[in-house]
Amino acid sequence: MSTDPASRRAASAFADGFKAAIARMMEEIVELYRADEIPWIIGYSGGKDSTATLQAVWLALSSLPKDQLHKPVHVISTDTLVENPVVAAWVSRSLDLIGQRAKAAGLPITSHRLTPDPINTFWVNLIGRGYPAPRPKFRWCTERLKIDPSNRFIGEVTRANGESIVVLGMRKAESGARTKVMERLEGQRLRDGLSPNASLPNSYVYTPIETWTNDDVWLFLMQVQNPWGFDNRDLLTMYQGASADGECPLVIDASTPSCGDSRFGCWVCTLVDKDKSMQAMIQNDQEKEWMTPLLALRDELDVRSEETGKRDDRHLRDFRRMNGSVQLHNDRLIHGPYTQDARSMWLRRVLEAQTNIRREGPPEMAEMELLTPEELHEIRRLWVFEKHETEDLLPGIYETATGKAYDGPPIADDLTTAAEDTQLLKEMLADDALFALTRELLDVERRHRTMTRRAGLFRALENSLRRGVFLDAEEATTSALERRAAFSRDDGPAAPELPLSEIGA
Repeated sequence: MSTDPASRRAASAFADGFKAAIARMMEEIVELYRADEIPWIIGYSGGKDSTATLQAVWLALSSLPKDQLHKPVHVISTDTLVENPVVAAWVSRSLDLIGQRAKAAGLPITSHRLTPDPINTFWVNLIGRGYPAPRPKFRWCTERLKIDPSNRFIGEVTRANGESIVVLGMRKAESGARTKVMERLEGQRLRDGLSPNASLPNSYVYTPIETWTNDDVWLFLMQVQNPWGFDNRDLLTMYQGASADGECPLVIDASTPSCGDSRFGCWVCTLVDKDKSMQAMIQNDQEKEWMTPLLALRDELDVRSEETGKRDDRHLRDFRRMNGSVQLHNDRLIHGPYTQDARSMWLRRVLEAQTNIRREGPPEMAEMELLTPEELHEIRRLWVFEKHETEDLLPGIYETATGKAYDGPPIADDLTTAAEDTQLLKEMLADDALFALTRELLDVERRHRTMTRRAGLFRALENSLRRGVFLDAEEATTSALERRAAFSRDDGPAAPELPLSEIGA
């Protein structure tokens, strides 16, 4: 059985017989489906729980006469664009088949692949804006990549129909925390089986396999044929390949571990110490060695100190915050976004990994995109327009890393600086900080040059000077300490950000 303590405590949902339990579930699903006109939305990740949930709904609807299939069932899957590529390919093929087979069977089931907004993907935030790799105290990725796309779809369906029912493969046996959440929602149920959606009004949650254990899920998947044409034994093999010991033993008693503890997710995730599932895939299957560059890049993102082993990427980040302010914590600067050099380095590394996978990977990965054209264009736009990096480095980095010319949409020539002019400016201003400040001031002046009313010019210039007032982290730290000391002499409130004229005075 499962090694998860919560799962070991849980009794099998099939204790009184597999067929009887499935029959009760089919009856429950059918009853809920026929009870109203509210459309259903099934969350599908390609994993065992969501597969079992979708199969159960499919099986129940297949038992109904065609004239009772009166409302739509949307199957949604959120592709963060940084999913484990093996799992992403599996889900993509699944969604295609789900739509095709459902239509052929006359079922009101449609499939939808959701993705983050192109201006808010993982790489646009990390490489474009310079957000540091996610960490527990700065977990900026989950909402942008996973929650927002699905909530946007659910919200649209809800607004169009007044209400919606979200069907999820959540199970109490997954963890103690999940059990507490689900039990709390049970107490708020409006009617049998439906809990309120905590994040979206007029939306309800239905969890048909909530009482199943990991082994119940696998038993169901092995006993019930996949209706959209996938072999569930291949899913079992994928879980097996993602297990560190490479084994998925036959379940014969309570002491036998199952494969249910394998987890798939974003290959870039730095919220865990190691990507054990990808490591295991590479270790267990020689044909998966093409993913090695991804694993190496993921480990590079998780920058750690050689001395302490703790995460420390301050050498890659600006000593100022995103808005240019300088702040202290325990007498040390709170570092901000990745520097231009670091962002350029990450862009090059991602494109090199993409090139390597296209060359060394299987045929189906020959056109793999770690960075989509839309993401590349947004990164370029952020660098030139938002960060005033008018030398426009992206096309050159792309050509060096891929061996191909960058063919993205052009940027107006009057917004970029010729390479020889940039080099001349660097030679004149040997200090990197002075170069960055001067480049930004020139860009601000150039953008306002042709305006009839130059509203905002002085504010833009002041903001640029504020960001560039300190030449290095040491000078910024000294000034911040002096400011704090000056404001604490009278035991007054914490020092506010001072006007530009007073900084460093």
